[in-house]
Amino acid sequence: MICVSIGRGRHRHVIAEHKHLAEQGAELVELRLDYINGNVNLNRLLPERPTPVIVTLRRNQDGGKWPGTEEARQLLLRTAIVQGVEYVDLEEDVAAKIPRYGKTKRIISLHDFRKTPEDLPAIHARLKALDADIVKLATLANEPHDNLRMLELVQSADIPTIGICMGEMGVPTRVLCGKYGSPFTYATFHQERSLAPGQLSYQQMRNLYRYDEINAETEVYGVMGDPIAQSMSPLVHNRAFRHANLNKVYVPFRIPREDVPSFLDDAKQLGVRGLSVTIPHKESVLKKLTKVDGGAKGVGAANTIIFNGDELIGYNTDYRGAMDSLEKAMNLPHGNHESLKGKTAMVLGAGGAAKAIAYGLKRRGADVIITGRTLEHAETLAKRLECKSLDWGARHAPATDILINCTPMGMHPNVDETPYDKHRLRQTMVVFDTVYNPETTLLVKEAKLKGCNVITGVAMFIRQAALQYELFTGQPAPEDLMREELKKAIGPVKY
Repeated sequence: MICVSIGRGRHRHVIAEHKHLAEQGAELVELRLDYINGNVNLNRLLPERPTPVIVTLRRNQDGGKWPGTEEARQLLLRTAIVQGVEYVDLEEDVAAKIPRYGKTKRIISLHDFRKTPEDLPAIHARLKALDADIVKLATLANEPHDNLRMLELVQSADIPTIGICMGEMGVPTRVLCGKYGSPFTYATFHQERSLAPGQLSYQQMRNLYRYDEINAETEVYGVMGDPIAQSMSPLVHNRAFRHANLNKVYVPFRIPREDVPSFLDDAKQLGVRGLSVTIPHKESVLKKLTKVDGGAKGVGAANTIIFNGDELIGYNTDYRGAMDSLEKAMNLPHGNHESLKGKTAMVLGAGGAAKAIAYGLKRRGADVIITGRTLEHAETLAKRLECKSLDWGARHAPATDILINCTPMGMHPNVDETPYDKHRLRQTMVVFDTVYNPETTLLVKEAKLKGCNVITGVAMFIRQAALQYELFTGQPAPEDLMREELKKAIGPVKY
């Protein structure tokens, strides 16, 4: 069950949002009375409430906005209990001062906005002892391991326990706590009005992550990177899982560089079955893998990990996705190592995508030139793959058959940038831009106007994601559906 928190300054806005949520299927609503301006009128909010409610009046020290006295706050809580609210949220230091009455259930809570304490079991025991029906712990995640500690606490608790880690790093606990036995999780009415760090909206929890369908048997997949908030992978993979009616969920894991080894160990304990790997971890994960496929070995990077018992198997679907997209656009035979012989391909950029694509081009016989704004990086990659490097300022000089942009130039919000002068584009060129947000980058727009054979970043992103989906599920991917979901999210670009 998802509890949706409403924090508005006026009674009529609280009432309207509560009614709207009930119409949308919400089963439980938290009324954050500390957000209301002026005197709180329970007689307006409670008698005709359309769903069960949790009444919460959070103090500033607990992350709330209550402006009045502590005496007035506790009086309101007692009054709500007398009026028969379904739940009341009480902090540890006031729980003993507010006695049980009627059928109202007591949520005894602790909020720590600085850290996830080491002594979670001891804190849980203290809260439980305060005549708790439900224990709630909401703490800030400062490292990925905090998520595992919190979910293990929820799973081992002998009374209903809500355990959530706040902040971007703690998002997995909000999505997965039900799998571990939490009676409900929290969401906000709208994603732009989060009431706690890392809180997701009701629509995200219900439609994107299908929280109410998650159970102990749900298989966990995800994407690891840093940063991770803007990743589109949860959108396309969860949409594909829902389409196939699979009991799987795909969540974002924000993992700092130094935490990669420990996170992969934790992921096993969390029961993670598969991971997408994005910047900046595609190379560093190789040290923890027990096997890698030929593509990952050749590129020197893995963007996909499959957990198979004690084995961690790495794959590189970036390489395969890019080559599949190129072969389809150029009407070339699939996987033919001579298909690009005699063609000159210029790769703009020397990062992870450039590495995967340059490797694929070399395997298909192309004459590959790598250039980047940092010449040293281009030279290093060119030496590794035994191809040519070029100073960025000279990138327009060679006669190029295939131009591939692997830089972030043109990516939202810098949509007026392009890595290649439009006057140097020729109708006979294949132009491949790996940027997918927006799909129609300035480079793509100008290449189309020149009549070039154009491949967009959406094609590559969806193909590599489809290959991951097939590794995750053993089933063909619904590529058209995944593409539709991505395009809906990124929307059209306007120049």
